[in-house]
Amino acid sequence: MTKTLLLLSMLSSALAFSQEDLLKDIDTIKTNTENSQPAFKALQIVTGQSTKLSAKNEWYIVVAHRFGDISTGFKNFFGLDDASTKLGVIYGATDWLSLNLSRETNQKTFELGGKYRLLEQNDSFPLNVVGYNVMAINTDLDKDNYPHLQFGDRLSYLTQALISRRFSDDFSLQLTPSYVHKNLYEPNIEDKNQFLAGLGGRYKISKRISINAEYFVNFDNHSFYKNPLSLGMDIETGGHVFQLLFSNSQLNSDIGYLTNATGNWGKGHIYFGFNLYRVF
Repeated sequence: MTKTLLLLSMLSSALAFSQEDLLKDIDTIKTNTENSQPAFKALQIVTGQSTKLSAKNEWYIVVAHRFGDISTGFKNFFGLDDASTKLGVIYGATDWLSLNLSRETNQKTFELGGKYRLLEQNDSFPLNVVGYNVMAINTDLDKDNYPHLQFGDRLSYLTQALISRRFSDDFSLQLTPSYVHKNLYEPNIEDKNQFLAGLGGRYKISKRISINAEYFVNFDNHSFYKNPLSLGMDIETGGHVFQLLFSNSQLNSDIGYLTNATGNWGKGHIYFGFNLYRVF
């Protein structure tokens, strides 16, 4: 398993560096003091959101890919035969508000969201505080299975407070209390209302590379699903951040990632993937 993870990381890192001529500068926030610089270089820590926002009038195209369970080995070519993709756009309406729309192949889920800055770390305040709200529409639900299905049953909602601190050039931490509400749910395996708490961080190990990690605890005692745990690597190429990751949750959507993780790190049931942003 260790050799497999190492091989995939090396191959993916080589791919990321080969894209350097294509990727443009997206880190457009300009600051005058060390404390006012963003806590994270990317819009996501791993899969969960970070306190970084897009700049005013910027458009991002988002491509996020999660392969299948790597523990299947050559049977499914270490998960490459079973993948889930998310395509999305993010627009910086202002320097403190961004709007996003995405669609994921797994469960055919659309998500509409907004991220907005409430407080910013600077010389007089120690934290970044950002709000994040999402509405998801599960278009995979079928009336053959749910004869009384209404449009409202397809909807679920996420509210998060993203609270981060940049301790130094190399190290940042973020606390993420979260609330999820699902209109349609299976009471035997999960609750309608779920509360989670997440902790994520970034540590820079070289000029271009940082190691990221995040973990969310779901306080739903009935949940069949696992707590999502993810490890990632940020590779900065000309100001752009390309993210490689391993996670026990295959889903890319915010709500799916948090509440539908099925992998088990202890048994090697994990998923490899990447996040790629292109700014216009």
